[in-house]
Amino acid sequence: MDSVAGGGGMRAGGGRLGGGGGRVSSGDARAQKAANAQAPRIPDLFRRIRGLFSPHRRALVVTVVLVLVGAAIGVAPPLLTKQAFDRGLFPAGGPDVPVLLEIVGAMVALWVVSAGIGVWQTYLTATVGNKVMGALRIRLFGHLQRMELAFFTRTKTGVIQSRLQNDVGGVASVLSNTISSVLGNTVTVIAAFVSMLVLSWQMTVVTVILLPLLVVAQRRVGQVRARIATKTQESLSDMTAITQEALSVSGILLAKSFNQQRAEVERYSAENRTQIGLQVRQQMSGQWFFAVVQIFLSVIPALIYLVAAWLILRDVPVTAGTVVAFTTVQARLTFPLMGLLRVALDLQTSGALFARIFEYLDLRPAITDAGTPVRVDRTQLGRVEFDAVEFAYPDAEPGARTLKGVSFDIEPGQFAAFVGPSGAGKTTVSYLIPRFYEATGGVVRFAGTDVRELEQDDLVANIGVVSQETYLFHASIGDNLRYARPGATDEQLVDAARRANIHDTIASFPDGYDTIVGERGYRLSGGEKQRIAIARVLLKDPAVLVLDEATSALDTVSERVVQEALETAARGRTTIAIAHRLSTVRKADVIFVVADGEIAERGTHDELLARGGAYAELYGQQVTQAG
Repeated sequence: MDSVAGGGGMRAGGGRLGGGGGRVSSGDARAQKAANAQAPRIPDLFRRIRGLFSPHRRALVVTVVLVLVGAAIGVAPPLLTKQAFDRGLFPAGGPDVPVLLEIVGAMVALWVVSAGIGVWQTYLTATVGNKVMGALRIRLFGHLQRMELAFFTRTKTGVIQSRLQNDVGGVASVLSNTISSVLGNTVTVIAAFVSMLVLSWQMTVVTVILLPLLVVAQRRVGQVRARIATKTQESLSDMTAITQEALSVSGILLAKSFNQQRAEVERYSAENRTQIGLQVRQQMSGQWFFAVVQIFLSVIPALIYLVAAWLILRDVPVTAGTVVAFTTVQARLTFPLMGLLRVALDLQTSGALFARIFEYLDLRPAITDAGTPVRVDRTQLGRVEFDAVEFAYPDAEPGARTLKGVSFDIEPGQFAAFVGPSGAGKTTVSYLIPRFYEATGGVVRFAGTDVRELEQDDLVANIGVVSQETYLFHASIGDNLRYARPGATDEQLVDAARRANIHDTIASFPDGYDTIVGERGYRLSGGEKQRIAIARVLLKDPAVLVLDEATSALDTVSERVVQEALETAARGRTTIAIAHRLSTVRKADVIFVVADGEIAERGTHDELLARGGAYAELYGQQVTQAG
């Protein structure tokens, strides 16, 4: 396989500033940052967040009604408290028990209704919030599935996982609670304010005169918390990436092989210390603010008693019921106001998380279907053509090209091989056929049609790939085979496994096809994994089979068994083999020798040996090494 880091190997894919809605291709991180910096982030961000709730309008309308009713009911008891004092407990002629019973009964009934509404409201908001969060996670996962291969070669898997888990999970409470909290607290604050004005406008002025200062302070604190939240999520991404790398089977094997377990623990510990510091800063950034707010709002009731005394001394009519009702209503103002301030801070903090999520959703796949894609022409199925194909990775040096005007034709049913030194561009050829990467010049044709005009799903459905690094899921052998054809019967599985020379081996396992292969198939040998991969491709039954160094990592015995399976798989279909060991392609109908991004030679094994050129030299070197 071509080197990932080398000049001719697989590099990060390209990108450009895109049109249409300001979306940015995934290949240009600088352009993405510039677009984010220039965009009207806050208005656009809240507009997009509101859009997430649009499928749940009916539930939201019911929630709004419940919130309004609940808020209205919540303000009534303090007003009834005034009546209880003035008409029930301390009327001119002494306590009036019947009136007091009526008032108390009304208060109890209101609280019962309020509790029921609260339970219903909580259910609706939790349901809507979690559905929105789930839809957002699925939308992000689906969008990432459509990204081109280059995106994943330059992005850590752990970072992607962090966006899906930590970032989306971090906005869960906001999605669940924001609507009810904002609506309920706003209505309660307004209703409480009106009630306070009715009871005493003088005491109301004392209560609200300093509130604007709290709003200004809240905005400043929110900005700080948003910046810290961004750094916290970035640190979480790094921690997730370290976990994914270090605790995978490959990572553990590497650490044990080089005795680097302590170094890995220290690497994780260093990031963990950073995360702890950021979490503490995020939690403490608002605590002093809320402590001051709490003191302020707690002192106000005491001031009200002084104001009431001042009013009474000036012959302003203020009853005991008025003072008690006012302080009670004031409490109904205090807690919702605190809730609104907290929601405002949470929104500013979660805005940073939403921005990170939308940043990924705004990445535009570099490879997409044409406006009116066409289906593969079945009459020419199996034909592959390169017409003066150029390919250069955007991060390559200026003027550097991986492929330089490569042209060739492969007929249906042919066995074609590509050989040459590492980094010559062989694997890149195999990536351009199923359009994992896009040619930067020339035309790649499949079944006589430019691959850019074909429907991607239809194109890939007709191509099967067996690579050097076989990937198996941590599942049963049967499940791994059915990944190619979910509806395959047990008989079809066995048939594919027999043709891949792996059925007898599977049958010898105690659990047969239900055997769990372990992460990345580590419970199986290299030859067993490769033959399972071949059986999986046979289940797919593609018209074109691409073999990318499929036996280069195997020992001689395993290679012979796998090679037999590959020969069976190649029958009746076009086969394109990327090979390092020339002994595996001697029977090819045509061999293309790739050197420095160009086709240096082409012909059969015997023809190329007789020519005495680059192929003969490579073959001679391998024969000498084998001897």
